[in-house]
Amino acid sequence: MMPSGVRCLLVALLFCSALVACTRSDTTPARLTPSSSAIPATGDSLVEGTIGEASTLIPLLATDSSSHAVAGQIYNGLVKYDKNLNIVGDLAESFDISKDGLVITFHLHRGVKWHDGVPFTSRDVLYTYNVTIDPKTPTAYAEDFKQVKNMAAPDAHTIRVTYDAPFAPALASWGVSILPAHLLEGKDITRSPLARAPVGTGPYRFKEWVSGQKIVLEFNPDYFEGRPYIDRFIYRIIPDSSTMYMELKAGAIDLMNLSPVQYARQTSSENFTSRFNKYRYPSSTYLYMGYNLRHPLFGDKRIRQAMTAAINKDELIQGVLFGMGQKAHGPIVPGRWAYNPAVKDIGYNPKLAAELLAQAGWKDKNSDGILVKGGKPFKFTILTNQGNQQRLMTAQIIQQRLRQVGIDVHIRIVEWAAFLKEFVNKGNFEVVLLAWSISQDPDMFDIWHSSKNKPGELNFVGYNNAEVDRLLIEGRNTFDIQKRKNAYFRIQEILADEQPYTFLYVPDALPVVSSRIRGVEPAPAGIGHNQNRWFVPKNEQVY
Repeated sequence: MMPSGVRCLLVALLFCSALVACTRSDTTPARLTPSSSAIPATGDSLVEGTIGEASTLIPLLATDSSSHAVAGQIYNGLVKYDKNLNIVGDLAESFDISKDGLVITFHLHRGVKWHDGVPFTSRDVLYTYNVTIDPKTPTAYAEDFKQVKNMAAPDAHTIRVTYDAPFAPALASWGVSILPAHLLEGKDITRSPLARAPVGTGPYRFKEWVSGQKIVLEFNPDYFEGRPYIDRFIYRIIPDSSTMYMELKAGAIDLMNLSPVQYARQTSSENFTSRFNKYRYPSSTYLYMGYNLRHPLFGDKRIRQAMTAAINKDELIQGVLFGMGQKAHGPIVPGRWAYNPAVKDIGYNPKLAAELLAQAGWKDKNSDGILVKGGKPFKFTILTNQGNQQRLMTAQIIQQRLRQVGIDVHIRIVEWAAFLKEFVNKGNFEVVLLAWSISQDPDMFDIWHSSKNKPGELNFVGYNNAEVDRLLIEGRNTFDIQKRKNAYFRIQEILADEQPYTFLYVPDALPVVSSRIRGVEPAPAGIGHNQNRWFVPKNEQVY
């Protein structure tokens, strides 16, 4: 879900990224002088705050949004989404699709250079394809490229991709970051220094990574679409949203994603609104509680149904989001063409929850009011990531609601990198509280197909349903929108019944940007679609 390749089905930290106070000499902000003009100018730095630190800057190996946020400034795909969510060329100047939809020919931009000065050619695209489908490459994104029948490069600036059968996400899948063949070919990509010092074709070049503190990028003077106006893009790692907000108000960061309480109650003063612009629009993210289906406690769907029935989603939306969001009923967010409005999921019903638990053998309670079965109390741990107050509050409300039906829930907070590496990727959890950021195309093969449940892949809950497997393949192997819609509507019905996740809510995106940053343009794609064109007028530059 996220446009294949751009679609990386990222574990979402929403808009959060990272930034450190950099300056003219890389340390102290200069005095801000308000400007009456807004003439585009080069210079200055943009400092973004992020809760999570990147795990690797080789996008093919990353499954987290923190890594992809940084890598997105460094690399390009052959295509991308424009501000209106149309697929347009990126490294490909143009592309042609055969009438039967089975052949895509990409015509590559000429004169594009890697950050080390080596020319970009079709060789790089062929390498990226080959390393992605190589069984030795530990990537979650190979499946889309396994659908390719043949890849050919008639010349240095042409790529021809042929498919055996219709594959609906084919064009979008080439939003995947293209990697430098001259630095990686013939080498073990998992041991490449590019993980910490990447070389791309994008608008920003890698400069520095100080673990636990910041990642610094600097403008690419040779960028084929024209150099970005802002000289430096700095991701500052601040693993606590309250601390990050204090840094924002102090002027040490320019960009972050506000929490609902910050948006609603802490950012309305004249002092704040004169210094920052805040935005609100529906996100492409849903929060969920995912059950480890390999765990004996969660193998019975009645247990999972009972969990959902015991949770009041309206309470979460009001108490955690301050009303800035909507209920999630499945893996496709409302408003998308593949969203099934007839699927309403299981509503809040503690009585039904108790009945389902009793049917599953959890009838008696101990002196603490906790359900027992075979002498064992019903207890488990919800695991989520450090620094995200919204998720912690969600977990605490769920904890209280489940306690009311006799379930003892513990909450464990883990630092982001360890959370992914040691727990999620290894299936080492009982229940996780996480989010998916999804793409425009509804293909969700990588999350729900039973073949994608190996360590490091995205079906980490271990979901396995033969009908869903068949429908996922049907949905991606046709260009007929109605047939695709039928497949995805049915998948949503099955997931609503089986509840491998309790789908919780779709939050609004709440980014805030320093008012000295100009050129920010809200659009269906959000505000980040034109970051290369953001600028600071000369007499307002502070770094």
